[in-house]
Amino acid sequence: MIQRLYDWTLNLADHRNALWVLALVSFVESSFFPIPPDVIMIPMIIARPSRAFVIAAVALFASVLGGLLGYAIGALAYETLGAPILTAMGKADSMAEFATRFNDLGFWAVLTAGVTPFPFKVITIMSGWTGMPLGTFIATSILARGLRFFLVAFLLWKFGAPVRAFIEKRLPLMFTLFVVFLIGGFMALRWL
Repeated sequence: MIQRLYDWTLNLADHRNALWVLALVSFVESSFFPIPPDVIMIPMIIARPSRAFVIAAVALFASVLGGLLGYAIGALAYETLGAPILTAMGKADSMAEFATRFNDLGFWAVLTAGVTPFPFKVITIMSGWTGMPLGTFIATSILARGLRFFLVAFLLWKFGAPVRAFIEKRLPLMFTLFVVFLIGGFMALRWL
């Protein structure tokens, strides 16, 4: 099953709508969707290294736009949309306490969540809910997501063939590590 999913995402890289799919996943991941865009972005870059930076730019642009949706959910619809999303992630009880500390850490919280496996949607919603200045939020989102996506793009562009061989030989290990990082992000969310 893992190999089929990997093959499917590699084939998607050559599809004429691949960038649109990446943009959609990047957009929704920043506001409510649990799967990070790296799942699509990495195989796309491995399959087409010459487009690495275009792929990273699409992921960045769509992710920041999706982050603005998350910010709006927090600012305008926290009770109806934001709280249920955060409750589903197990963070409802600590939100009020966290909100008082969040804006003190604002820049660092957005930067950390933007470059790590920590769920970015939590930070985007919290940024809107706590009233983080929109300019700070946008600038930090661009910096964080740009670092994350362009670093991945650069590494895969520079070392693409060995990285591809490594991934294909050790696909189950790579999938396990991805799941560990994903779960680790959710676990870190529990202790914030």
